[in-house]
Amino acid sequence: MTCALTIVVVIATTLGLAQGQQVSTLPAAPSPSSISVQAASLQPGVPDQKATTACSFRVPDAFRPHSTNSKDATVSGQFFVYTPLSSHCKFHLFVKQTYSPYTFASLGFEATWADAMGQWPHYGEGVAGWSKRFGAVLADTESRRFIQGFALSAVLHQDPRYFFSPKRTLLARASYAVTRVLITKNDNGRNVVNTSEFLGTLFTSSLQNSYYPRHDRTFHDTMNRFSGALSSDATGYLLREFTPDIKRFIHKHTPEKVQNKVQNIEKKLPIPDEDKF
Repeated sequence: MTCALTIVVVIATTLGLAQGQQVSTLPAAPSPSSISVQAASLQPGVPDQKATTACSFRVPDAFRPHSTNSKDATVSGQFFVYTPLSSHCKFHLFVKQTYSPYTFASLGFEATWADAMGQWPHYGEGVAGWSKRFGAVLADTESRRFIQGFALSAVLHQDPRYFFSPKRTLLARASYAVTRVLITKNDNGRNVVNTSEFLGTLFTSSLQNSYYPRHDRTFHDTMNRFSGALSSDATGYLLREFTPDIKRFIHKHTPEKVQNKVQNIEKKLPIPDEDKF
């Protein structure tokens, strides 16, 4: 099973990179309607167009799929032109996350928590046991990001980014965030079944049987990891959806002196701009 999954991922990666190179060498000429859409999207009060064209997970809180229909070319102030990620860009985001300090800090916390809760007792205790747990969560995270966030997203032409809800009520936004596990955007900006999420989670849950203790390689354990990973993603999407609101609340109630001190500290740390206070 593990060998079969590995072969699938290698083929997917090769096809994805080849497609990315082909797209990058054949740029499409902009149509008149797309130019008019872009001009409208750059009006005052509209999210910055640069946020949708860079290799970044950060996107504005509303979007509109690209369309050559002149009727759809009139864009109101709350929309911007959808720009898909190339396969090269998806791989760049995977590498960027791999070396992020947040990744190692999060993995260190997970390994410490697993050690404290006695998870994977066959790994033992002490420094050796903690190191094995850290290696396990590191392999879990990176293999899933590679398979789900790059390989399958490139082959299936799906967008791994999170798009904020256009809804306004808290309940509607929460429901939208949770259903992001089920529905995603394809490279044309349309809603599709999130196949890369399900297949990527299933592949990595099965791949974990190659390095987890033999006691934790049963079908029941694999399905528990699969469902747990989906639940974890749903929670993560909820946090992404409401993080801007939390930041605005903190800014509103935090003294300016404290904000300045925090910003000065952040300048000295390798923190992405979208994650800064």
